[in-house]
Parts: sequence; structure tokens; C-alpha cells
Amino acid sequence: ISKLQIATRTNNYKLFKENTASINPAGRKSQSLRDLFVFDYSECTAIPLEEVEPVESILKRFCTGAMSIGSISKEVHETMAIAMNRIGGKSNSGEGGEDPNRFIPDENGDSRRSAIKQVASGRFGVTSHYLVNADELQIKVAQGAKPGEGGQLPGFKVNDYIAKIRHTIPGVTLISPPPHHDIYSIEDLAQLIFDLKNANPKADINVKLVSETGVGTVAAGVSKAKADVVTIAGHDGGTGASPATSIKHAGLPWEIGLAETQQTLVKNNLRGQIRVQVDGQLKSGRDIMIGALLGAEEFGFATSVLVVLGCVMMRKCHLNTCPVGVATQDAELRKNYTGKADYVVNYFTFLAEETRELMAKFGVRKFEDLVGRVELLKTADAIDHWKAKGLDFSRLFTRQTSWQNAYHNTHKQIHTIDEVLDQELAKQAKPALENGETVEFSSKIRSKDRTVGTLLGSKISTRFGGHGLPEDSIKINLYGTAGQSFAAFIPKGLTLNLSGEANDYVGKGLSGGKIIIAPPEGYLYKASENMIIGNTALYGATAGEAYFGGLAGERFAVRNSGARTVVEGIGDHGCEYMTGGLVAILGETGQNFAAGMSGGIAYVYDRYKNFNKRCNLSMVDIEQMDDPERIAELHELITNHYQYTGSPRAKAILANWKKRHQDFVMVIPLEYRRILVNRSMAS
Repeated sequence: ISKLQIATRTNNYKLFKENTASINPAGRKSQSLRDLFVFDYSECTAIPLEEVEPVESILKRFCTGAMSIGSISKEVHETMAIAMNRIGGKSNSGEGGEDPNRFIPDENGDSRRSAIKQVASGRFGVTSHYLVNADELQIKVAQGAKPGEGGQLPGFKVNDYIAKIRHTIPGVTLISPPPHHDIYSIEDLAQLIFDLKNANPKADINVKLVSETGVGTVAAGVSKAKADVVTIAGHDGGTGASPATSIKHAGLPWEIGLAETQQTLVKNNLRGQIRVQVDGQLKSGRDIMIGALLGAEEFGFATSVLVVLGCVMMRKCHLNTCPVGVATQDAELRKNYTGKADYVVNYFTFLAEETRELMAKFGVRKFEDLVGRVELLKTADAIDHWKAKGLDFSRLFTRQTSWQNAYHNTHKQIHTIDEVLDQELAKQAKPALENGETVEFSSKIRSKDRTVGTLLGSKISTRFGGHGLPEDSIKINLYGTAGQSFAAFIPKGLTLNLSGEANDYVGKGLSGGKIIIAPPEGYLYKASENMIIGNTALYGATAGEAYFGGLAGERFAVRNSGARTVVEGIGDHGCEYMTGGLVAILGETGQNFAAGMSGGIAYVYDRYKNFNKRCNLSMVDIEQMDDPERIAELHELITNHYQYTGSPRAKAILANWKKRHQDFVMVIPLEYRRILVNRSMAS
């Protein structure tokens, strides 16, 4: 650690070479699969170093890992972004959102904007404005240190700044749902990719997978789902905030997952349309070279970059007590931080230079000519540990034949956003988009029209920033059946009023816009007993309003952190992992309501007094409605619902309000109530 820090702080390449010599196999006992690999130069003719492509072009292949603001300090997060923007690489926001002030370049020309914005399950801090300020959007299906698990940020790390960015409440624990909560199948993943492409047409879409058996098949599905990049994360790494069991026992070495991914993509003629990135304890030019030979063309670094910036591996990340100010939100400890962007620039320059030296030995001028050339690897002759003896790497070192002669990314994916309904809607909304005028118009909609409103919303965010437009600046009256992801990520100023019904993912990531869905005119059924939207509505919503004149499916308002909504009944797992906002349910709920809910308020119409059997009480309490402010708040929500949807259920409740409001109960998280009590005592 000290040698690496001194080398990068003094710009000493010789000392850096001493460091990599000590961590490469010749300098220590084998600790990874790649330590048992050796390069085969027998068929290679070395070339002068000057003939190898320059450092600058190799630097563009480097990324920093997905470490959220909250898990590490503001200073470290911004230092990494500045460094990566200087060298033409990419920093990764992690799943914690990003301060909009960072989207504007500094006076000295530096940029603190993360080129890669992560969109994990639950989507902390993900808004339309956040999405349009990215060059790449990464979907975290899994990560090496904890595949398939949701993340968690302890409440004592959620200060005012972190809470503002994540659209939540200071002091409230933030739990991310596991990825399978919104991605049940490859079709759901393809839908999310399509959503994000509409949210930012200029950004590439990256899917992060963990190195496990079968990951090649998943990567092939990811490629067919139109992702532009797939990241294979190895089992090494992970901050001290990851569970010990995950760090020690989850996932496989990236060498196995990367080799399987490369072979599967080549075999299925998919390699040319997708870039492959690898991460997981990469530390030297040798590691980069092995990654390239096994099939990677981009490389992610996390732990080593933190070490360069001052981390001394105290493993106190989760305790908020990092003594060097790297992985803490404590204002006093952050004063100890001494890292600079120059150190990170030096580190990556050293890595690129060491990689060039190996390329010269192989006689390769262009980096892309290395990708997938596993014939240049062989098993070490002398194995120094009994556990490693007899290991057979022949399957890793197999090169599949490509009918298209494509062993690296050669062309872009073809996305079909030119054909979406929003292209026509944007033309009609032109006066608002260009001059901020108020417009209202109508359109038909069919189930094949997916992600309606998202592309239009991205134009609003690009033009007017995070504040969007004044409420109802663009009001669109739609008639028919909406496809999946209706009104996903729409910002303030856009109102979508649908007369009909919608499929899954309505209001996914709602970012301040307004959604109204009511039965069509002249309907003959009882709206409060019929489905009007599908599953997983308002998933990860951060702000805005939504009114649904009928029933919703399962996982309603999961990870809602700011939206206000009214619905007339829902399926299982409602308000799961919710951290903010208001939800009013004018009917029955399914099982497991409020599991993992740590913030926000839910009002549930419990006329038959059976809700307590359906609510998960591990983190919440059920209270009677006796607070006048709460009663008035609920009355306002239901009044709005009636005005927007004409709901007979809302009308009946309002008509007999003195009696009916007593049938409502309030669901409030224990942690949130404690914070509210402390606030009132302080004031």
C-alpha cells in the first residue's frame, strides 16, 4: 500500500514497477487463478515500444468502480471523477445518485461529472435529470462481492447531503431490493434497457453481471436485449460495507466468467455488437493483459484507486469511522483526506505504460488486436501450492471460431427509439420544449407503444434541468392501452392523462411528473374491483403524483422515495423498501405490505379490520388516524384522486368523510417515526 501511494504521489514509475513486481506471481505466492498463467511469446516477434499505440488511447479503456456517494466520501467521489475526465476514461457514480452541481464544469475546466451513472434495483437518486447527464448507464444486476443481494446504507451514514441526493430523509437506513424484484426475466431486462435508451438516447447501456457458472449464457441474452456493454465482476474486491460472507464466499474469479462470456458471445456471433468489461482486483499491466487475452476490452478499478487516494484498508467502511477520510461521511474525519486527482492520473498512466510494454513484447501495435487471443496464454510449469497442482485451464484457453471474424466489439447495437410514439408527441410539444409555453393535446395509444413519455421527458430535462417545467406545461390526453413502462422517469411539467389501462412498470422512476389513469368513458364494470395497471408501478419513484382509478398488481411503490399516489387496491409486497413519499390505498392490499419500509407514510383503507394480518410489521407500526394534520393530508389526496379520475370509490368515501376516515390506518416506519419525534423535540 505504502509503495503504491508513494509511487503515484511522486510520479515515480520505477517505484510503481517495483510495486507490480511484488504483486505479480514472481514476487509472491499465488493468490488467484491468473497467478498460475504465463504468457507464451514463442510465436511472437517483439516490436519497439514507439510502434505501440499511445498511452492516451489505452487510458480510454479504464473505468473506476461503482462506489456510491454515501459509501465513500464526497471528496473521494469527486476526485475520481475529475481524474477520469482528465484522461478520457469513465468514473462510475454507483447507485447513490449524484449532485446536479457536478454536471457543470468547474472554472478551471475540470469536470466532477461521472460519465457512468448506475441504475441499480431500487434506483436511489435516479431521476430523469440524472439519466440525461451520462455517457453510459449501468444496470447493476449483480456485483462481485455480493451477487444477487440488495445494497444497504446504514442510517447513521445518511446525512443531509446524502439524503438530498438520494431523495430521502436524513438518518433513515436505505435498503436496495435485490435485482430480481424488477428484473424477473431477460425480457424485463430488455425492457429496462429500452427504457434507459429512451431516457438518454446518447448513452450506451451497460449491464453488470457477476462471474458465476453460466454467466456466458446470461451475457448472450444481455447482448440480444440490446445492451451496448456487459461487465463481468469477479469475486474479489467489494468494500468493507459488503457482508463478510459475501466477500469471502460469493462469486467466482473473473478469469472463469470472462472466458465463458467471450467464448459464448463469439460462438453465437454476438461478440461484434457488444463491449466486454471486467473488474475485480486488477492491479497491474499484467492483469490488464490477461483480461484482454481472455476477451475484455475495458477494465474497472475500485480498491486500488481508493488505495492511491489514501485508503489503508482498515475495513471500517461500514462503521463511518475511516481514519483517512475515504469511506466516511464524518465531517471531522473527512478533513484527514489527502488524495488528489493527479495521483489517480499517475496511477492509470503507469498501468497504461506497463500494458504498452507487454504489447511491445507480443509484437502487437493496437490493443484491440489482443482481445480474445487466448493462444498467447499457457499454464505455469512450476505450481507452488498443492491446491493448485493439477488444475486444467484448457477450457479457459479455448478460442471459439467466429464466422464473422469478430473477437471484439466492431459495431453499435441497433436501437429502435426512432419509431416510438414519443417522437410524434415531441413534435406536438415543441412550443413547450423550445419556449416554455403551455400545450395540451390528445393521442391514441396501443399496447405496442412502450415507454411512452420517457423520451419526451428526457428532452425536458436536457433543456430545462432538474427543475423541469411548471406543472401541467405539457398535458397529453391519451386513449387506449399503454404498453410497459408508461410514464417512466417523467419529470415535472409533463402530465400524462390516460383513459384506458396500462401494463407493468407504470411510473418507474417517476421524477416529478403527473400520471392519471382512469377507466375509459362509458365503462360498465366496477373500477375498484378491476385491474387498471400491472405490476411494479412507481418502482424507485423520487417525486411527482400518480392517481390510478382501479387496482394495481404486485410490488406497488417499491422503493418509492418521494412520489404521492392514490390507488384503489394492490397485490402483494406493496411499499416494500419504501423510503419516502405518500401512498393512499382505497381498498385491500396483498400480503407482505411494507417489508423493509424505512421511510414515508402509507394510508390504507381497512374497513374490514384485517390489514394487520397482511402487513409485515418488522420495521413499521400501524396507527389509528387521530392526527388532524394527517387526516387533512389524506383528505387532500383522495380529493385530488376524485377530481382527476372521477372515482366512485373516492366519491363515496368523501361523501361520508367523518365516518369513513376512521376506517383508514396509517403505516409508519419505526425509524422514521423516531426521527420525526426527535425533530419535533428539537424544534
